[in-house]
Amino acid sequence: MSAVAREYIIDPEDQARSELYDFLGVVLARPADAQLLGQIAELKGDETDLGKALSLLARIAAVTSPETAEREFNALFIGLGRGELLPFASYYLTGFLNEKPLAKLRQDMAERGIGRAEDKHEPEDNIASLMEMMAGQILGRFGKVTSIAGQKTFFNAHIEPWAIHFFTDLEASDTSVFYGAVGSLGRQFMEIEAQGFDMLPS
Repeated sequence: MSAVAREYIIDPEDQARSELYDFLGVVLARPADAQLLGQIAELKGDETDLGKALSLLARIAAVTSPETAEREFNALFIGLGRGELLPFASYYLTGFLNEKPLAKLRQDMAERGIGRAEDKHEPEDNIASLMEMMAGQILGRFGKVTSIAGQKTFFNAHIEPWAIHFFTDLEASDTSVFYGAVGSLGRQFMEIEAQGFDMLPS
């Protein structure tokens, strides 16, 4: 997504949330190369379920070659005709691409000052772009920091209805080891975010 650079003081917890959203956006946007795999291999998790998922992903990244990551990515998301998974909100919610969920997302993007990046050709409701949008709203990349209430509205409208399902499918994939671990991390994080937003006043 195109962004306007701004400087804000961000709460450490929100900084950590934005970094995880950004990480998921990067790792799901394209096959992990040697540099990214090396960076992931150095990550350290704690004893929480999310931390354990991060540690597992780091261990798998350490023994995953760029060729293997690319092969997994292509099988999952590209394939011959189509991949094993279609990581788009419209598909998960309606069974078709470019449907009403995408139109609603584009309307919300316009209202929030989020522009489509010129080098992006996929529909905006793909999981990588949505992760990037959440990170950007937390950090104020689109002109201003989005309030926690505004984040909840966006999350509940465009991510919560399908992202846990998608990450669960990714985690359960029989054809992927590295991206299966990405799915486990994503599922854990989406569950934590959903629970956290549920605790906020309506």
